[in-house]
Amino acid sequence: MTHSTPFLLGVHAHQPVGNFPRVIDDAVLRCYHPFLEAMHHFPDFPFAIHISGWLLAYMIDQHPKTIALLQEMVTRNQVELVGAGDTEPVLAAIPHADRIAQVGAMASRLEKRFRQRPIGAWLTERVWDPSVVPALNAAGVRYVMVDDYHFLCAGAAAGQLGGFHRTEENGQSMDVFPISEALRYRLPFSEAAAAVSYIEGISERHPGSAGIYFDDIEKFGLWPETYDWVYEKGWLEQFLRGVLDSPHIQPMQYRDYLAQNRPQGIIYLPTVSYSEMNEWTLSPDAARSYAAFLEQERSAGRLEERKPLIRGGTWKNFLTRYPESNWMHKRMLQLSQRFHALPKRQQSKAMCENLHMAQANDAYWHGLFGGIYLPHLRRAVFNAIVHLEAQLDRVQTRPPMERVDLDMDGLDELLYHNHALQLIIRPAPAAAVVEWDCYALRHNLGDTLARRDEAYYDKIRHGAIALAVPSEGIASAHDRISFKTDIGTDDLIPDATPCHSFQEWLDDHPITYGESDLPEAPHFSGSVADEWAIDKRYALTKNRLTVRYRVASGRKDMDTHRFSTRLFLAMPSCDGPAGQFFANGRSQGGFGDPIQGEAAQEILLEDAVLGGKIILRFNPPVCWQGAPHLTVSQSEAGFEKIMQALRLDLAWSIQAGKAHAIEIQAEVVPYE
Repeated sequence: MTHSTPFLLGVHAHQPVGNFPRVIDDAVLRCYHPFLEAMHHFPDFPFAIHISGWLLAYMIDQHPKTIALLQEMVTRNQVELVGAGDTEPVLAAIPHADRIAQVGAMASRLEKRFRQRPIGAWLTERVWDPSVVPALNAAGVRYVMVDDYHFLCAGAAAGQLGGFHRTEENGQSMDVFPISEALRYRLPFSEAAAAVSYIEGISERHPGSAGIYFDDIEKFGLWPETYDWVYEKGWLEQFLRGVLDSPHIQPMQYRDYLAQNRPQGIIYLPTVSYSEMNEWTLSPDAARSYAAFLEQERSAGRLEERKPLIRGGTWKNFLTRYPESNWMHKRMLQLSQRFHALPKRQQSKAMCENLHMAQANDAYWHGLFGGIYLPHLRRAVFNAIVHLEAQLDRVQTRPPMERVDLDMDGLDELLYHNHALQLIIRPAPAAAVVEWDCYALRHNLGDTLARRDEAYYDKIRHGAIALAVPSEGIASAHDRISFKTDIGTDDLIPDATPCHSFQEWLDDHPITYGESDLPEAPHFSGSVADEWAIDKRYALTKNRLTVRYRVASGRKDMDTHRFSTRLFLAMPSCDGPAGQFFANGRSQGGFGDPIQGEAAQEILLEDAVLGGKIILRFNPPVCWQGAPHLTVSQSEAGFEKIMQALRLDLAWSIQAGKAHAIEIQAEVVPYE
């Protein structure tokens, strides 16, 4: 072996905006600090690191010793800092102006704290779209990293994957490095000596090629079994020593390699992410077909050759897979437009920070990690959305009621608000509340997630079989199957209707509404089988929502019927101890257990995590049932049921031949 292989090691550290402090602290303890400590012991081993802006701010505040380690390695030129969008947005999914602002904010954050301004940028989830090049260029970025799979999808040969290429969009250029999939799957899961040997052989197989690695740092301590493997059993130290002791490997920083080499040529990459993401973003049936086709090609020994021709979907498919994701995204776009339409003097730093928080990627999608299924991640996005909207309203007054096609489905929604609350109502077919914002609490009470099919539910329905553990090393989280909670097939039944509040039924018949012309407040007229007439009116007064119904029938049979409505209330405490349920002044326990109560005039929901309470009053008294709304998702730790919201079913007995007036008052009271 005569060739020397340049080895570019980079790691990406990220925690979702809104994640629990205890989770981040554990990540620092078991991963971020020990990794940096190990690297600190090897000053001759240069490497690159990206830490997302929100996580970095938390670590600066809460973990100064870890930041001091990083600062020392930056100062001695061992570490190259890599930028990105500050709150880790998928750049392809946000407006051009916000792309520039996000990348610039992260670069300024690094320069201010570490006196090093990055020239490279990490692309969130390696989502590549050529439209991001002009914004990256404008933000001063010279290079990015994507998977070698991206290059293969563009028709590149294996021998072209050992160095960077140049791409352009509208005449603006960007250098692009291909991250080695073979290294991603070896580090840190194979034996250290085997990983070193593989790197040594790269330039032997393809002269002049570099070993290019940039992947999640969480693989080095947070993924199952990795802490024991990487640190207790010494994998990382063995690997670092092995690389430094090898006469055939030259560890380098990305910026140095860029300065010392020319691009291998020009390339145009398709809109794509890593192969697993391309599968996750498909609809369940398409994902099943995709997986079956991959297995067919694997069994025939053709997968590696044909994999670049098997694309799957694109990241934005998540906006069609999950209506809740699309809703958040379009709300973010709406507020971005309002923000950028303001004169510069009115665009405050706090507004910009909230806009960027609303663009954090994690709550918008779902794959191996919980993502959109995790209520606290969606809550962080809506917290920023609601807060930003209140800030914008203070400098740019809106009318009390507007019609806007927010979700771009061709049908208008109604935005009805005062200074304290906002309802966003979808008129057809149920005149239901899609979003219910409390500005003082910066919270959307309508933030929940419907149960829907997922391709990986087949592993639960048909019995999951874990893949074999490799004879050497440990298994990746992609290959593990485990259960965090007991899950039955009944838990996998999709919801028949959207999880919106104030959907009504007459007996078992859903009530459909047509909108009435009343400009001051939303007013709807509905019917059931041309035999019942239902009038429904919403009214906001200070921090109180009132919903009034008039239900009548011209029938003379005097039969008793059941009029009902359903609420989905996003209570942040979920099934934890901070939530308390009271009916007629008597405690009913928490929100996590099914409850059926007697007729009530008042229901009180206390939530210490929310920082407020909801008082529901009924006239006449209501028969009610409460239950947690649960969904099933997967994460790197296994399958689990997650409480999304408190579901309240409210019902009244009514008689044909009479007109009935029903009123619900919902008062949202922040704690002082």
